[in-house]
Amino acid sequence: MTHKPLHNFHIPVMGLAYTIDSPIRVAQYGISSVISIIDDEILEKMKGFYNKKFNLDYFGISTKTEDYRAKRITAYLDMVDDIVNEKFESFKQEITKNKEALKNFIAILPNTSDLKTGLQNLVSQKDNLGSGIKNFIESNLKPGSIDVNIMTKVDKDNYKKGEQLPVMFNDAHASLRGFAQSKLSSSMVLSAGMNPRLYSYIEEFDDFFPDQNGILKKKIILKVSDFRSAMIQGNFLAKKGLWISEYRIESGLNCGGHAFATEGMLLGPIMEEFKQKKNDLIQSAHSLMIAALEQKGKHRVSAPLEMKITVQGGVGTSEEHEFLLENYHVDSVGWGSPFLLVPEATSVDTETRNLLLKSGEKDFYLSNISPLGVPFNTVRGTSNEVLKERKEAAGKYGSSCPKKLLALSKEFSPQGTCTASKKYQDIKLKELKADQELTPEEFNRKKTEITDKACLCVGLVNAAYMEQNLEIKGEKQGVVICPGPNLAFFDKEVSLSEMVKHIYGNANILPDNQRPNMFINELKMYIDYLKKEIAGSSAQITHSQTKKWNTFKKNMLEGIDYYHHLFNTSTFFKSGLKTIDLQLQEYQLMLTAIEIPQVDK
Repeated sequence: MTHKPLHNFHIPVMGLAYTIDSPIRVAQYGISSVISIIDDEILEKMKGFYNKKFNLDYFGISTKTEDYRAKRITAYLDMVDDIVNEKFESFKQEITKNKEALKNFIAILPNTSDLKTGLQNLVSQKDNLGSGIKNFIESNLKPGSIDVNIMTKVDKDNYKKGEQLPVMFNDAHASLRGFAQSKLSSSMVLSAGMNPRLYSYIEEFDDFFPDQNGILKKKIILKVSDFRSAMIQGNFLAKKGLWISEYRIESGLNCGGHAFATEGMLLGPIMEEFKQKKNDLIQSAHSLMIAALEQKGKHRVSAPLEMKITVQGGVGTSEEHEFLLENYHVDSVGWGSPFLLVPEATSVDTETRNLLLKSGEKDFYLSNISPLGVPFNTVRGTSNEVLKERKEAAGKYGSSCPKKLLALSKEFSPQGTCTASKKYQDIKLKELKADQELTPEEFNRKKTEITDKACLCVGLVNAAYMEQNLEIKGEKQGVVICPGPNLAFFDKEVSLSEMVKHIYGNANILPDNQRPNMFINELKMYIDYLKKEIAGSSAQITHSQTKKWNTFKKNMLEGIDYYHHLFNTSTFFKSGLKTIDLQLQEYQLMLTAIEIPQVDK
């Protein structure tokens, strides 16, 4: 029996550990969230923490164990599943017996929900309350999904005693296996683009294929930033008999963590294309999938399986939330960064949460700190930044690199080096000093490029350790946090109930600052991004660069036209329409004025 989810929002993955135990915190209320499963060490530590807290009997798994990464991930996910189910059973008992608790639960359900209406009707009846409510709850409630995230690019080769291990022991492969072998029935979110080798590995596990009833025990969610990429990846997997159960569309720049900018395509037009062509995605994948299932001798499916379209990145008001659901017919909207201010939902230390509360628009920025070489959204003033500056003042650069998850540069060693490591930066700085031909400006620019990189593997998990008072070994790295720029408009710590009521329009937690519409905000980011790209380009402009920037500008101007039409014909955003129109005109002028450098003849 498949129930519709209780909520029409979800909590996406944040960093390596900000949502590490979010399902344990929120799944009993029907809220789905996503755990990053790339770092087995933090999962093992958190397993130990909860083992003790709930008096469970999970064993520790040492790094000496064969296939320890995958085994640690499986054990952690199985434990989370056990805890969530236990908490869910207790919660059902509580709301069956306690009318106040039931009313509080009804208050956080979406106003459009049949479940909410059904429960309200039962509460208003005087007779037969106990058994009626108990039966209704048993039939209609289910916990939120315990989903997992794998960044496909974080798939380093691993070695044992100098010998390279087979591909199945690569980082992302081991993470995938850890999820596949767990008892969870939930989804795996694949992000950061296509990794054909990893995608092919999914075929090894039966849980990703439909059973005789057409049910998938484990589902695949693809995080994408445009329709073309969704179609290519969806068809690639369909040819293997694998179905994409959800396309999770994320704004290229108005998001937390790594920012994969589109070629100037804005979120509105992207969502429009998914709305218009969803059926093409379904039909194309379905025909490829049935041929593949037949060839493999797997269970056939006659009708296409369910395919959801969801969206996330920069959403901040109930009106925006409602608009995305109604206008683009999406199944769910992701609310990420605002949940960093909800201690009940995410794992953040007090110092970092206070930094987020007081940071304004100018403090959130797109940085170059990620060793992956992809722009990375973060905030100024983190403890990691402070420690790094202190070290650099003493002439010391780079991290000790204890985890090596991002040791992906093969420049100096086949085993890979991380560009944030001391080893890598020392070599690079030595090379730089030896280059006699650089001007002081060029030298400083290149030096900054090298030393900007921060150790994300440690920085992104430290907050979870600090929140639970777990011991942090090794060099002091402080905390790296990766909120989206939208968080600038939120300025207070709130309870889970207040945040959910805000999402559904039953409360407002935003101060009266003039927060621009999410689409306008993203538009501004793209204009800034284009200006910065052009300003930072080398003296020698190539044809391909010029072509890329012209496409970027053209896509944005088309996006602005789309928004003019959208806002003036929609029943939403009426109170802010005048401002939105003026902002669109202003950005259109600004964009038109940007001159694309021409190639020297």
